[in-house]
Amino acid sequence: MPELPEVETTRRKIEPLLAGRTILNITHDAPHRYRDTHLAQGRRVSGLSRRGKYLLLHLAAPDAPEEMPHDLELIVHLGMTGGFRLEEGPHTRVTLTTDAGKLYFNDPRRFGKMAVVPAGEYRGMPTLTGMGPEPLGDDFREEEFARLAAQAGAVKPWLLSQKPVSGVGNIYADESLWRARIHPAQTHLTREEAGRLYHAVREVMAEAVEAGGSSLGNGSGNYRQHDGDVGFFQGRHAAYGRGGQPCPRCGTDIRKVVLGQRGTHFCPECQPLRAEGGRQKADG
Repeated sequence: MPELPEVETTRRKIEPLLAGRTILNITHDAPHRYRDTHLAQGRRVSGLSRRGKYLLLHLAAPDAPEEMPHDLELIVHLGMTGGFRLEEGPHTRVTLTTDAGKLYFNDPRRFGKMAVVPAGEYRGMPTLTGMGPEPLGDDFREEEFARLAAQAGAVKPWLLSQKPVSGVGNIYADESLWRARIHPAQTHLTREEAGRLYHAVREVMAEAVEAGGSSLGNGSGNYRQHDGDVGFFQGRHAAYGRGGQPCPRCGTDIRKVVLGQRGTHFCPECQPLRAEGGRQKADG
């Protein structure tokens, strides 16, 4: 599933194609999945931004001055396999036509969503409404993260909730926890553990954005950009997807378990499960 680095790369790639352009039409055959897209017709795309795993197209009235704030937003969630393309394909679900041409939203597994809403009104989107700070932004503060982590249950599901920090999904949770040497089922992080994880999240996300995200596998649902480019961070994965392979740090086989209904990868030697009170439990 596209996470923050993949969505940020998407934003950067399609912004030159859409910014300043007028949307002439958005066509699809699933109004329950792509809501109120007719409201974007005739609107100018004044800019693109991202919040966690969500892409936001800012829509201004066609005659609005450049400096006037936008009053509508087209919210895009890529789902598990969604992405934009320059050409129509067998999995095209949405066609976005502007005064400069067409952009196609492909989604083999049909989990992607779009909605046009008044700017900043996300009441029908609880994940977006309750999302934590951006991991690379100034609002993501170590002391607050540590305070929340001290009260948290199993740390990986907690990260995936999007509440302590936004945009972290399965791939980057595994990678951040491996770097921080923290077991994914660890609860109630100490101040020192939380500090390690805070810095690991920031480092992993920054590196993944720089690498254009992670592209896994070769199927039709493999993440890639509209121009065919793939991400390169998968070559740096130390834990995710490496079950049974040696840990790059100590050589112990990476273990794969299911935690919170998600496949989870970790090193049982580098990431021991600490019992409450300081003792260590058996891994797994």
